[in-house]
Amino acid sequence: MRKSAVALLGAVSVFACAASAAPANLAPIILPKPAAPGPAVQPYVNVPAGLVALTHVRLIDGTGGPVQEDRTIVIDGGKIVSVGPASDAPPKDAKVLDLSGDTVLPGLVGMHDHLYYIGRPDLNAAAASDPPVLAPQMTFSAPRLYLANGVTTMRTTGSVEPYADINLKHLIDAGTLPGPHMDVTGPYLEGAGSYFVQMHQLRDAADARKTVAFWADQGATSFKAYMMITRAELKAAVEEAHRHGLKITGHLCAVTYPEAIAAGIDDLEHGFFVNTQLDPGKKPDECPKTTGLPTMVAMTPDSPAATALIKDLVAHHVAVTSTLPVFEDLGRGLKRLRPAELAAMSPQAREAYLYERDAIAKRPAASAKDWATAYQNDVGMEHRFVAAGGLLLAGPDPTGDGGVVPGFGDLREVELLVKGGFTTEEAVKIATLNGATYLGLQKRIGSVAAGKDADLFVVKGDPSKTIDDIEKVETVFKDGVGYDSAALLESVNGRYGEY
Repeated sequence: MRKSAVALLGAVSVFACAASAAPANLAPIILPKPAAPGPAVQPYVNVPAGLVALTHVRLIDGTGGPVQEDRTIVIDGGKIVSVGPASDAPPKDAKVLDLSGDTVLPGLVGMHDHLYYIGRPDLNAAAASDPPVLAPQMTFSAPRLYLANGVTTMRTTGSVEPYADINLKHLIDAGTLPGPHMDVTGPYLEGAGSYFVQMHQLRDAADARKTVAFWADQGATSFKAYMMITRAELKAAVEEAHRHGLKITGHLCAVTYPEAIAAGIDDLEHGFFVNTQLDPGKKPDECPKTTGLPTMVAMTPDSPAATALIKDLVAHHVAVTSTLPVFEDLGRGLKRLRPAELAAMSPQAREAYLYERDAIAKRPAASAKDWATAYQNDVGMEHRFVAAGGLLLAGPDPTGDGGVVPGFGDLREVELLVKGGFTTEEAVKIATLNGATYLGLQKRIGSVAAGKDADLFVVKGDPSKTIDDIEKVETVFKDGVGYDSAALLESVNGRYGEY
């Protein structure tokens, strides 16, 4: 969602860094032992589990290393057995798939994904709507859209219906429903005055601790602080999450980035867009109406404020999640409309998106210029952050703009990283291995290598030369089972925004 931020540089001393327990080993929970696809999943399987050789493929392996041409990848039992030259003969009993001209990439690790859609009641052509803003659950359509577009692991990054998300994860893990592996974030940790009627509003720091403890016990494997949370509430939530060995991220506004770093937060969402530390009139523990735009306009990548912030982030090992698709319309001009993406939307969701798109096109020139500057500064700061040794993650936030759709948005994030100056190899690493590293799952997923889980996807063409080829997904392997991307998309056409 697109509102959020940060606070005053002078308040950093309010907090000492949070002490954290040893991180929990989440691999058995997020990546449990594979289950055989059940009756509702089988129709989307085009390569059954077994000994399979993907031959003559181009490989972008997720490590950031150079593209490897004409390779053979052998998978068996949900694992990658070997990665070698195509001249190596595949195993005798293997099902051989000649993928000449195709490219294999690691399964995407979506680090700002959701399982709901934002609904604005009675939205009209003037982009006006009636209260309250709602977030209907997309429990059916979203998991299929993610998997169809190469997302094999996702973090829900804030849940509106956390029980639904936890139960959905169990159903996917059991092979009952199709979808990616899931790191289920607990309900939004939101303070008083929330924009969203479905969110619990924390009463104080004690409530923050109790909320985190309760949902950790229910099975949440991460947490997300939200816009109106106060410094004291955030500090308490971080300490409690760390006590359980879990991590906490934040889309902030009342709390500034420097304050959140000092509180011990693990990750910050939306790149640098929602940092309010330089917003005029910013008051402690209050979210300004400007929600970070003035800060992002003023904070050029080479400014002292940007340099100091990046140094602070890296020194405290705080990750940053890039979510360029949700800001694309505001910062780079109107995005192109992919037919498959529009086809996935319900008629109402498509209409709402087009209304909002039209409203953005008619915005005042000054606003458009500010957002273009903010977008440019954010991309520049993301580059500086990576160059300084920071861990940049990737996700699209498929709710804050109705045109950002699950799965499609994850692929668009990779494209925008490349269009913003990262190489394809670097962008793929950000969207795969970096996310796995943050989750502590880098030994299992995030790159294509012998011994790792067989989570990868096949696209037609060469994204290293034409990044838009990453959209041409053919087959997605999760735990060594190949899923038909086109069949998954067809099963939800016209449903995203409905259920």
